[in-house]
Formats: sequence, C-alpha cells, structure tokens
Amino acid sequence: MTASAAATSITDDPIEMLFERGVTDGLPVVPPTRERVERMLAGAPERKRDELIGTFGPCYGEATVEKIAINAVMAGCKPEYFPVVLAGVEALCDERFCTHGLSVTLLSGAPLAIINGPVRQRIGLNCGHNALGHGFRANATIGRALRLVIMNIGGARPHGITKATMGHPGQYTFVAAEDEEASPWEPFHVERGFQQQDSVITLFPAICFQQVVDFQSTTAEQLVASIGWTMAGGVWNHKDYPVLCDTVLVLSPEHAGTIAKDGWSKRDVRQFLYENIKRPADELAPGKNGGGGLSTALLRSPRMQGVMVDGCVRKFRSPDSILIVVAGGSAGRISVVIPGWASGDFDASTPVSHPIRLSR
Repeated sequence: MTASAAATSITDDPIEMLFERGVTDGLPVVPPTRERVERMLAGAPERKRDELIGTFGPCYGEATVEKIAINAVMAGCKPEYFPVVLAGVEALCDERFCTHGLSVTLLSGAPLAIINGPVRQRIGLNCGHNALGHGFRANATIGRALRLVIMNIGGARPHGITKATMGHPGQYTFVAAEDEEASPWEPFHVERGFQQQDSVITLFPAICFQQVVDFQSTTAEQLVASIGWTMAGGVWNHKDYPVLCDTVLVLSPEHAGTIAKDGWSKRDVRQFLYENIKRPADELAPGKNGGGGLSTALLRSPRMQGVMVDGCVRKFRSPDSILIVVAGGSAGRISVVIPGWASGDFDASTPVSHPIRLSR
C-alpha cells in the first residue's frame, strides 16, 4: 500500500478520525453516528435534546442532553445507562462539587461515582467481587462517559489545561455501586437524605485509593483501629497530617460484618476514627522524623478548629468527613480508602448527590 493510500484509509476510518480530533480518552471510542445518538436519547425520552443541563469548568462548555448523549455513545454506554449519565453530569455542574478545581489540580483528581438504589439491578452494575475493577460494562462505560464529558464539554484535556502530576487509572472511569443487600447498615444514599427506593448518584472528588488488608482483627475496635492507623499514614503524607477534605471508606462485606456484629453503627465507626486517630503535635514539627511538617498556612487555616486538641492533631476534621460505603467481594477481608481533593488554600470540593430520573 502506498503512503497516500494508507493516509486515505486512516482518514476514512471513523475511529482514527476521532483520535485525530482529540475527543478520546486515549482508548478507541464508538463512532457517534446519528442512529446511535438517537438510540441513546431514547433512553431518557422525557428529556429534550436541546435541554441545557448546565456548564462546568475549566472551559465552561454547555452540557446539553444531546452533547451528553454523543459522549455516552462514544463511551460505549447502553441507552438504559443514559439517565445515570445525565444525573452524573448534573452533579458535575453543581458548583459545590468544583469540577473545575478537580480537573486542574496537580493531585490527580477524578470524580468517583457512587451509585445506590434500584438502578443497580436494573442496569447490571457490579457491586460485588472486583467492585472497583474491570469487566462490567455499566460500571466501566458510565464512568468513562463522565470522563469524556469532562474532556469534550468541560475542556479538561491532559497536557492542556489538565496538569496532574501523576494521574491515576480512575481518570478513565471510577464507579462504585454500593452492595446494599450485603451491608449491615442503611444504604449510603439514605444517610444522605434520600428514600431507599430512590436511585441516586453521588460524585466524590477522589484521588488515588489505598487497599487496607486485615485478616486478623476479630472485633470492631481492633479492626477500625487497624483501618484508621492505615489511613493515618497513607492519606496525604505522614507529616502533612490532618485531612481537611472528605474521605471515602469502602468496607468489604466481611469487614463490615465484623464491625456490625459488635453492635457498631457507621456513626460509631466515624466517631472512633475522629477521636482516636491523632498524633502529638510535636511529632509533626518540621524536620523531626523527616518531612517538612505542618505548614504555616495549614496551622492558620480556620478549618483546623476541632483538629487541634490537647496537644494532638486529629487525622480527620470531623466524623462527618468520613463517608462509608459497603462494596466488594464476599471473600476477602480487604477494604479501600479513597481520600478526597482539597486545593492549596484548603478549600475542598464537596461530595454531591443527585437523583437519577428513570423512565418507566
């Protein structure tokens, strides 16, 4: 084949054309033909194609239903996933979430979508084994659709406006469906003010996660302390100690069962972590045991109120800053900690929850 013929064949290949236009996430996307977009729009028939869902940074493009449908097609979504994607974009447009900041931070931010309610079974979301991993179309493509929307409507492209120092795989897709049936407690979305029969998506401003492996602890206090002290060293760094943003703790069903059998509620878990995971302030002085120590700006921050107590520095700013979700396989005493994002002046993105409007 001649060079000119090869160039022509690439130009005629819609997948290669989309790469050339810079609208992919680095992986091949499904060409958004008119027929495919119309099928996607039919997944939310009550929404008009030109309806403006909102705008979000960094470039503040207009997220209309049709534009979102185009990105959902490219991500590989089925039409029945589209109401979930729309609700996710509504959350991206919520100013409290600060999509702009999360998209341009050096800290490798990505929206973690936590999904609750009947929609999980309706569209086949995985909340069991490999809950945060690969292999399930609904989980993979819903999160990917949000990423493509952030890139193609919000304008956050790597090596452009986006300057994450490292990045992480969750920037392709990051979805967690709660295993409400395996949880010993009320579902996450009920804690956030919704009814159990509601379907809800919560966006959390996530950076990289850490697994916590504990096969030994047999009581709630042992296990929560074990998880807490792992969180103490693994979230941010050992000297820049307090976490003034929110943190998600994804408990595996086995860990949740160990905690619940001693009568502990999620509130008990949060309160224990808040009260007990702390370090003497003099251990965090600059230069002691390595590291720069607590920054002057951090010490002056009004958000430190309640964090400094009796000469110690708490890891978490409040019990309510710890969000607890149950998901993962039924075998394996392994949980996951997902720290949130805060900007350099310690203004943090706020997790936001939006109802999913399902068609009947």
